[in-house]
Amino acid sequence: MVAGPTAGGSRADSVRALQHTLYRTAKADPGRRFHALSDKVHRRDVLERAWVQVRANRGASGVDHTTVAQAEEYGVSLLLDELAAELRERTYRSLPLRRVLIQKPGVKGELRPLSIPAVRDRIVQTATRIVLEPVFEADMAECSFGFRPRRSAHDALRVLVDEAARGKRWVVETDIADCFTAIPFDGLMRAVEERVCDRGLLRLVREILRAGVMRDGEVRREVSGVPQGGPLSPLLCNVYLHRLDRSWDEGDGTLVRFADDLVVMCWSQSQAERALECLTRLLADLGLEPKAAKTRIVCLQPGGGGFDFLGFHHRLVRSRGDRGRRKVTFLARWPSDKAMRHARDQIREITDRSRLLLPPQVIVERLNAFLRGWAGYFRFGHSARRLGAIRRFAQERLARFVRARHKRSMGFGWWVLSRSRPVDLGLIGLYGITVSPRAGKTWREKSNAGGERRR
Repeated sequence: MVAGPTAGGSRADSVRALQHTLYRTAKADPGRRFHALSDKVHRRDVLERAWVQVRANRGASGVDHTTVAQAEEYGVSLLLDELAAELRERTYRSLPLRRVLIQKPGVKGELRPLSIPAVRDRIVQTATRIVLEPVFEADMAECSFGFRPRRSAHDALRVLVDEAARGKRWVVETDIADCFTAIPFDGLMRAVEERVCDRGLLRLVREILRAGVMRDGEVRREVSGVPQGGPLSPLLCNVYLHRLDRSWDEGDGTLVRFADDLVVMCWSQSQAERALECLTRLLADLGLEPKAAKTRIVCLQPGGGGFDFLGFHHRLVRSRGDRGRRKVTFLARWPSDKAMRHARDQIREITDRSRLLLPPQVIVERLNAFLRGWAGYFRFGHSARRLGAIRRFAQERLARFVRARHKRSMGFGWWVLSRSRPVDLGLIGLYGITVSPRAGKTWREKSNAGGERRR
């Protein structure tokens, strides 16, 4: 078993201290290449921290069909001892990845391939990320927001609000076509080697990248790409795309990148066209290309069109100027049509007829868990109407579930919801919880202000 809370806390502190040291060292000397990192990956405190994160994420089993629960039954200490020994003696070998196809959110019929590592390999990848992340984080550009510590999608969205308030009304939106699968191995390893010269750690990263995917009982090793689904993959993607970030000229507009999704805010149409040309050229230099179907230039103006980014639809609107207030033009955002379809699909799945044997209270608990997470993300915007629409859809699906369970009319389902105590069988409300973003004020500040008012 892993040690108790006190020992675990001290080990967590030692891992944080290690990361802070690596970060400060890398920040102080941008040209430094680290030659002694592999011994830190198999440190006991690092492996235990990695295990805690893997256990918290749960996740599916890999090709060996071992689940997190089965790993705990086997013995966490024994498992970590074995991994530490293999890493120390350089006999560690990654198992092939298990390929699964998942439905893309809000896009019917379009599947996304995920490559799932075994639990033991997720621990090693997480430990490797714990050691490498602070080294590369010291170099990351301000325009990058995806999969970085203390940065979030809402931080990226705030930049759009600020830049629109400054007058940048021309937007280039795109994302990178098949980004994870298109990243070339050799180019990625050269990007890693800019900061790391430890042969043991470089060998470990290559081992992770070359593990291959199990398909139809046969292991297939790709000639390029980062396996999407592993704990180390987002960091490696950022390390490679950092070459784009550092080459970007702010004179071509303000770049906002969240992993492989990109937006550039520009002053004029000519600047936007130049920005798109520049993006295309820089991506080509990296062996990548923008996805044609999602690449366009948008002019933001009141009453005009908008664009989608990070699940939100963004559009320039003008306030009504009620009660003698002057009219203000600002960038508003609310859940995109794609996000709304995804939410309805999730609610349909939770209330599906295949679950009629479950008590309605269990269905409500699952609905509430989904709605809290969904609304928790989309509440930072001008989303009140769409949150209300999703809540009403959940009500309707719940009434249909009750009707089908009792083989009665739809009116009976609504009657049960209205007469139950609590009302709607405890389905949470989504009204009055939105926080409108303002230029120059972070979403965290707005969130805290809301919390102060509630208290």
